[in-house]
Amino acid sequence: MATITPTITDLVTKTGASASASSTMRAAAQGGILDGGNPSQYNASNPIVLFIIQAGIILIFCRLLHYPLALLRQPRVIAEVLGGILLGPSVMGRIPGFTNAIFPTPAMPGLSLVANLGLILFLFLVGLEVDLRYFVSNWKVAVSVGAAGMALPFGLGCAIARGLYNDFQDEPGTVPIEFGTYMLFIAVAMSFTAFPVLCRILTELKLLSTPVGVIVLSAGVGNDVVGWILLALCVALVNAGNGLTALWVLLTCLGYVLFLVFAVRPVFMRVLRRTRSLQDGPSQSVVALTLLIALASAFFTGVIGVHPIFGAFLAGLICPHEGGFAIKVTEKVEDLVGALFLPLYFALSGLSTNLGLLDNGITWAYVVGVIAIAFVSKFAGGMLAAKANGLVWQESATIGVLMSCKGLVELIVLNIGLQAKILSTRTFTIFVVMAIVTTFATTPLTAWLYPPWYQRKLEAWKRGEIDWETGAPIGDGASEADTDSVRAREQGGDKIRSVVVYLRLDNMPTLLAFVSLLGGKPSDIVEKKHPIREKESTDYDALQMMSFNKRSPVQVHGVRLVEVTNRTSTVMEVSEADEYSLFDPVLNAFKVLGQLYNLAVSGEVAVVPAVLFADTLVSKAEEESSDLLLLPWSETGSMSESQTITTESVRNKLASDTYSAFIAQALETAKCHVAVFINRGFTGSLKQKPSTMDRKMSTLSVRSQRDRVTTVTNTGRSHHIFMPFFGGADGRLAVRLALQLAEHPEVTTTIVHYRHRNDSIGSDPGSVVAEQIIVTPNKAQTLPMQHDDDAAFFASIQRSLPAELESRVVIDSSATAAPLSHAIASARGELSQDPKNGGDLVLLGRYTVLASNAATGKGCLGVATDMVLESGIKASVLVVQARS
Repeated sequence: MATITPTITDLVTKTGASASASSTMRAAAQGGILDGGNPSQYNASNPIVLFIIQAGIILIFCRLLHYPLALLRQPRVIAEVLGGILLGPSVMGRIPGFTNAIFPTPAMPGLSLVANLGLILFLFLVGLEVDLRYFVSNWKVAVSVGAAGMALPFGLGCAIARGLYNDFQDEPGTVPIEFGTYMLFIAVAMSFTAFPVLCRILTELKLLSTPVGVIVLSAGVGNDVVGWILLALCVALVNAGNGLTALWVLLTCLGYVLFLVFAVRPVFMRVLRRTRSLQDGPSQSVVALTLLIALASAFFTGVIGVHPIFGAFLAGLICPHEGGFAIKVTEKVEDLVGALFLPLYFALSGLSTNLGLLDNGITWAYVVGVIAIAFVSKFAGGMLAAKANGLVWQESATIGVLMSCKGLVELIVLNIGLQAKILSTRTFTIFVVMAIVTTFATTPLTAWLYPPWYQRKLEAWKRGEIDWETGAPIGDGASEADTDSVRAREQGGDKIRSVVVYLRLDNMPTLLAFVSLLGGKPSDIVEKKHPIREKESTDYDALQMMSFNKRSPVQVHGVRLVEVTNRTSTVMEVSEADEYSLFDPVLNAFKVLGQLYNLAVSGEVAVVPAVLFADTLVSKAEEESSDLLLLPWSETGSMSESQTITTESVRNKLASDTYSAFIAQALETAKCHVAVFINRGFTGSLKQKPSTMDRKMSTLSVRSQRDRVTTVTNTGRSHHIFMPFFGGADGRLAVRLALQLAEHPEVTTTIVHYRHRNDSIGSDPGSVVAEQIIVTPNKAQTLPMQHDDDAAFFASIQRSLPAELESRVVIDSSATAAPLSHAIASARGELSQDPKNGGDLVLLGRYTVLASNAATGKGCLGVATDMVLESGIKASVLVVQARS
């Protein structure tokens, strides 16, 4: 019994110990906060939870800061850096426990890893954005402005580097390095210009297509490339153990660049051509291959002792721009990089910035000195070089201010210096303050030096149109004959011979059909002969020339507008607008008109911000000396050319405030005639095909449902135009345009002069009221009605009607107490009589309506047009405004 008792005791003891050991080896609880876990506590085996908290706080904080800064037209990088500074030890870090809870030291490597991956991808995008063709096409001014903009700050940076080296180089967090290497880094940091931020500032200020924008972008490309090369040299010198090692690093880097250019790029181009990526855009596999090249390049430059971002930048440089390949790759990557990765990286920069270290007079003296050198040297170098290239002083000063922008590239350079332990935290903070101040000052200084009114005055002066001192037109002393000619054009005495057309994807079918009517009667077709037979014919060339010389063609210039946004890809499109003009399908389809009708067709693509659409079209019309600017009304009422057109959007297209504002701005600023075309079933419009079966939707009626949504185009090509004439300059222009359109053999026209009969005066039926209301976008005012001029004009039109038009044109007059209402009733009875034709048209002047109808609300197209559109007449509407 005594033996059994110890045995049982030992067994129980061992069993209890085993159970206790197994209990300590159980898996961790997986319930998270449901088990009482703290999600903000860093867990090395599951770091994603804390990372999401960190990323969420950074993104929300940066976006909230960006809203007020955007009102000051500041780039988003300012908000991201300020957000990091506020979250760092300068502000939020002073709250007890905040840094240890949200940004604990063990968690920072994971956040830094994601941020640096984003940095590599961003430098790859910067390489894609740098188009060396842009530099080559403007190499002379780019070299001079870029070189001067780097040489002066480089020299002054070397000077201030001596003081920074003596006072701050021995601080904690730095490694002993020679003064020459330190001086090179400080000088390079002073010399950089932030090319990506510069693009966005130019976009925001609408300067991309101006001479200032072209020069700054060209110089910025060269500045960036040279700056990265010098920075690579500096990093190589720091990382190398001795000078011989640094030399080997540089030689290896040079060999790698040659390998990328002469080995990798040709093979990559062959793959792109074989997969048709240059023509059709990159597939997912090609995008993966491109990113793999960027990561491999970053890996190589990292392992040889140069920072990985240089390899990513080089990979972006070798990517082709042909066919818009670089733009299309950028579109697929930029949103993730810009929305997530970059805010994390620049917030990390802010977390490393400690404004509390700026705690003494000598430190603040260096802050002021660094800011002064960084701005003044860049400003002076860029301004003097631009002036040497023939620009005026104010333009040159604007270029100097823009070249002084540091932005996010400067912050990347500073972070490299901090990671390489070249800079102490105090020196890093000094330079971060400099980067923020210079970037913040760029936009307001540029807007002050180069406002829109000054740009317009300078352009007019360079064209020789105005005197610079007085601003008065140089052509004031025009001859009396010229004055008479201008007066005749204002009265509508000349035919439309030159037209600028705003080309939109959603309006193309109807726009092509309408513009073709301006060609008048198609030229007689001369039978083509075999080239051998042509030599035997003596009269063939004469017949050929007669067919082309019967009348001079109408010149039509199409303008396709592509919107520029703050995205990198759209900014890149500016430098490739010429390629867009060559290969844009909408523009090329429009150019076919010249081959089919008596039209001299040309076109171009303009890449501008949406707010500049109206100004761009007006400027193009002025440059082309056009008689008419033709603006189609959007099929959806939206400025975007959406291909998803619904019945609801088409029904409410005239209610769009955005498009109405665009049309109103163009009408207000245009110096030539303007016509606004509103499509309502014109040739090219799609019509619903009648259903062959009329049954409810079921499993047996799928065919009938498919037939119901099938669309067919109008088959007829004839058109009927109804033109009510109420007098005034707009009305006279409308009459002339109606007669010009009637020259087309498939167009018939009715022109009616409506006069107001006031029976209460007791006059005969032909008498008219002595005033009318002219409705403008800003106000309504009562003006004397010029009945004699309008009556004489209309009588001359009736007398001079060509005999060839008498069979297709009817001209009449009518006296009525309600002219506009009578005109609408006549139009309703006369139009839409032939359902198989190509669509009818109501042609109206914009401003003039009679007083009895002035109570109707007015839009940007005038009261008369509003009443016609509201009447439900089944016809398209063309509203014209005579030149001011």
